[in-house]
This record gives sequence, C-alpha cells and structure tokens, in this order.
Amino acid sequence: MALTLYNAPQSTCSQRVRFVLNAKGLPFAERRLDLLAGDQLVPDYLALNPNGVVPTLVHDGAVVIDSSVIMEYVEEVFPQGPRFVPQDPVARARMRSLMRFVDEVPAPAIRVPTYNLAFLPHFQAMSEAAFLAMAESKPLRREFLLAMGRTGFPESEMAAALGRLGRAVMRLDETIAASGGPFLLGAAPTLADISVMPVIVRMADLRLDHLWDGRPAVAAWLEAIRAQPAFVPTYYSGSLLTEQYPHLREQHAAC
Repeated sequence: MALTLYNAPQSTCSQRVRFVLNAKGLPFAERRLDLLAGDQLVPDYLALNPNGVVPTLVHDGAVVIDSSVIMEYVEEVFPQGPRFVPQDPVARARMRSLMRFVDEVPAPAIRVPTYNLAFLPHFQAMSEAAFLAMAESKPLRREFLLAMGRTGFPESEMAAALGRLGRAVMRLDETIAASGGPFLLGAAPTLADISVMPVIVRMADLRLDHLWDGRPAVAAWLEAIRAQPAFVPTYYSGSLLTEQYPHLREQHAAC
C-alpha cells in the first residue's frame, strides 16, 4: 500500500482528508503545495488534478480527487480503524445530505472572509497584470478571484457570506439537537462532521466564533472534534491562518 497526499497545510479541503487518514492510522507521504506560489498549477500537478486544486490522493498509482470523494474512497478501501460512515442506510443518507449541504453553503462561504481577511495583502502586492494572469490560470477559481479583484470583496459580499455561515451554524445546532449530540448524527463523528470541521475551525481562527454565541451545542461539538486523537496531527504547525499571517495575529491582539 502506497498513499501520497498532495495538499496544503491551510487548505480546508486538505484538512478533511488529513483527518480521516490520521484517524485511521494510515501512513502516507505528504506533498505540501504552496498555493499562493501556484504549485497546484504546474503541468505535473495538473496532470494529476486538472481542476488545479488540492487535495489529490494517489493510492498505488490510482489518482483520486475532490476531498469528499477521497474521504469516502478511504472509508471504502480501508475499513480498519474508526468508521465514519454509518451502517444504517437511513443514517448514511442523512450523513451524505449533510455533506452536500456543507459543500453547497458553508464551504464556499468561508472563502470570502478567508480571502478578504488573510490573503488579500498578497494580491494587493501584485501588479494588476500579474493578478489577472494568475486569476486566468485558475481552472476552478477564475471567476471567484476576478470577482474579488485586488481590492477585495465588497462589504455586501462579506455580509452575504457571513449570513450563509450563520445559517450553516443554525443548521448544525438543529442537527445536533435532533441527534442528541455531541456530534451531528449522535455519539460518534461521521464524514459529515469531518466535512464541516475545517469551516468551523477556520471561523474560530478568524474570530467569527461569535456566530455561535448562544448555541452551546455548537461550541461543545467543536471541543469534541478537537478532542479527537486525529485533530492535533491534522492541524500541525502552520495549518491555521493566524500562524502564518502576522496581520491577523495583530488584529486579534488588538481585540
């Protein structure tokens, strides 16, 4: 068995897959890509993942892309260790519905405050021509970057993204209440919890945790996720934005 994971420390989609691999105790070679430097756009990587994003898993020569697909692939191929897919078909369908919701609502929404609050200085330092060339090179993120531009997303777009994140938090709260918690579907975490984990961790890192004020079940869910043995090796040093961007740490210190 040979597993190689092409990923980036701060990539939320990469963090999902790292968590599953770590939880199952699967040894893997990690290839860390610098996304701002464009490592994901070089021809050798695009030959593996034509979407030009991370993560990509290579298992004995077979290439698997898309974080949700990779997580389910690992579950199917490596049944050892904790299981993150319920055996009951109804519970499994609920899990997959939650995963689709995460990929449709909070996962895209968190990109807006991430880029505005953390990555924007990098793009502001670029010339307009260099920025446009970089945006045009992105197979999946071209329109997103062009909408942001070198001045960032407007206040209206930030407000809309925070609104979507707030609705997602409410959905999590309601789901935990219905299952009895502490996780989304009950006593044990599933791929649905792992899917949304990087979004909630990123929100806390960006000081957006006020969005679950008054929702103690969500705070307890986050603590239960952080207590999982796979959490620390998944969020190794450099995986949080505040560890890499001094301006974020300064903003936090000023609050």
